[in-house]
Amino acid sequence: MEKVVSMKDVSFRRNKQEILSGVNWEINKDEHWAILGLNGSGKTSLLNIVTGYQMPTTGDVTVLGRQFGKSYIPDLRKEIGFVSSALERFSEVLDYETVEEIVVSGKFASIGLYEEVTEEDWEKANTLIKSFRLDYLIGKRYHLLSQGEKRRVLIARSLMSEPKILILDEPCSGLDILSREDVLLLTKEIANYNCHLIYVTHHIEELVEEISHVLLLRDGKIVAAGPKSEVVTDELLTETFGISVGVHWEDNRPWLSVRKDIGWTKFGPVETK
Repeated sequence: MEKVVSMKDVSFRRNKQEILSGVNWEINKDEHWAILGLNGSGKTSLLNIVTGYQMPTTGDVTVLGRQFGKSYIPDLRKEIGFVSSALERFSEVLDYETVEEIVVSGKFASIGLYEEVTEEDWEKANTLIKSFRLDYLIGKRYHLLSQGEKRRVLIARSLMSEPKILILDEPCSGLDILSREDVLLLTKEIANYNCHLIYVTHHIEELVEEISHVLLLRDGKIVAAGPKSEVVTDELLTETFGISVGVHWEDNRPWLSVRKDIGWTKFGPVETK
């Protein structure tokens, strides 16, 4: 089976502190993954290695057929889309651009338009806008949009370059429940763009049906990685989050509850009754 991402015995250290340790992870063709873990678990460092912005301290990494240390990594980045609420730091530029200008800028991976845009580019951007049900926003300035609309526009923008991997880094952070569900609906569209999704979140209820696999991280180590139904369990999530939790499923989508009858310490679960 074709490997989209392959990590073997990967570690990453910064200032003598071990951020990732013994990471072995593969993404195969047609798989869509979610990464779950607490703050400080190593999620950001893992993403930075996938995108080639950090090199592992030890271990072997291959992404989209490019082996780190033997390939020109800037070319790899052109094939990876990235959406994060952190893009809001460019609001001074984004705020006064129209929706279609922002979407078409994804072709150039730029914030703002500084290169010539062809008629074909505009047509492609409009197709994405309509596909994501955003055509009612055509001509609107970014600063007039709701937070949910902004996230959806940025996701459409990320697909202009036809990436082979799309990373959504906590795309629902700060959204109300209606806006969150609007964003989650887009995962169905992303699957139609021949794109492999890596979805990062703290919230398991965001693991919609299209997400097939899950990786759990704690303290820089993989707790579990594999098919969603095998990984999203009471025991593995309790170990990952450090608090006793229970999972129930509705329409192939998991939901989390905290179990008050059982506490969790560094030594394991303890009865609280």
